[in-house]
Amino acid sequence: MTEPENMVLQYLRAIREQVDTIAERQIEMMQRLGSLKVQVSNLGVQLANLSVRVDRIDMRLDRVERRLGLIEA
Repeated sequence: MTEPENMVLQYLRAIREQVDTIAERQIEMMQRLGSLKVQVSNLGVQLANLSVRVDRIDMRLDRVERRLGLIEA
């Protein structure tokens, strides 16, 4: 009866190797996801800063147009 027991052990070892591989890949994916979150967060900050700058430029342009009489005050 050692033959069937060896087959079961072989299958269990193969399954364990696959589970270990999946666990390693999951850890790698979680690290990549964390890095991506940081990049997206930084991009959001950059977009917010850009929005503020565009708003300031818009206000300045309105003021110049009013001074030149191009638009009504």
